[in-house]
Amino acid sequence: MHGHSNLTKENDSHLCAFLGMTAVIRSTPMRQLMQTIEKVAKSNAIVLVTGETGSGKEVVARAIHHHSLRCARPWIDVNCAALPDHLLESELFGHERGAFSGADSMKQGLFELASGGTLFLDEIGELDLKMQVKLLRVLDGAPYYRLGGTRKVSVDVRIIAATNVDLRQAVENGSFRRDLYHRLDQARLEVPPLRSRPGDVEALAHFFLQKEAAHLRFSPAAMEALQSYSWPGNVRELRNAVVKAALVAEGDAIVLRDLPPALYVAQPNSSSRGRTLEDLEQHAILSALSETGGRQDRAARLLGISQRTLIRKLKIYNGQETSRTPMALVG
Repeated sequence: MHGHSNLTKENDSHLCAFLGMTAVIRSTPMRQLMQTIEKVAKSNAIVLVTGETGSGKEVVARAIHHHSLRCARPWIDVNCAALPDHLLESELFGHERGAFSGADSMKQGLFELASGGTLFLDEIGELDLKMQVKLLRVLDGAPYYRLGGTRKVSVDVRIIAATNVDLRQAVENGSFRRDLYHRLDQARLEVPPLRSRPGDVEALAHFFLQKEAAHLRFSPAAMEALQSYSWPGNVRELRNAVVKAALVAEGDAIVLRDLPPALYVAQPNSSSRGRTLEDLEQHAILSALSETGGRQDRAARLLGISQRTLIRKLKIYNGQETSRTPMALVG
């Protein structure tokens, strides 16, 4: 997809592609976020993208580059938590031959490779304080040395950073530099969690199912369960739930029993008033299965019942008279 998305039009598609990643944009919060992205993208301001894990921060970062004046220039991304500190420094700033054991040749860093374009620093809240100091100097426009180098390097890079950490709290507890935080916070975009945009759940679920098993559909009960769940893992958790359900589904539809245990029964209300003993028992069993990753033997021990009793209860919940136990509950 190229150019403006014009998401304000009611008849526009809710699917957008940004640098190889597809975004589902149906809900009002996401449409508003995309409109803000298009405005922010035209500047060279550093952007801090915040949000819960799995909510789609990388898609937002790629969308910023896609709509920016640098869209034809390099897009480089790095996960700051994925590399040890000594390797991350070499990755970001490069090294000269002989700078350390194994450095057999000169290597440009990601800042150099992204020059003229965008460098996306994911999970920036995981940087150690030493790396934060060096990063701050570069963000302030200061030239830097490659590891083991004697010649300074200057780059022109637009920075987008992302984190699921509360950086303001990290500043207060001393794990993140205040000056770096303010440098990064020129423009902040917060990705809303999936539970606050239920309009996207159905669209995302159908999108993932189409990619995984286009011949399947969701039963009304299964879709209701997907839409009523709180999704603490956000889009990533939803994708995994759809993939797992598609693997165990029989026939042409994903039904309630095909979903992972956490979705198999409605979450308990803050009060148990009005719930029958059978409701409470069912929730206790399915919660134990969720806690043990679907292992029936462990769930039975946790509940203080036999595994045979547990299996019999599951058959009742599934409305089955056969001996089949739902694979989604086996793990």
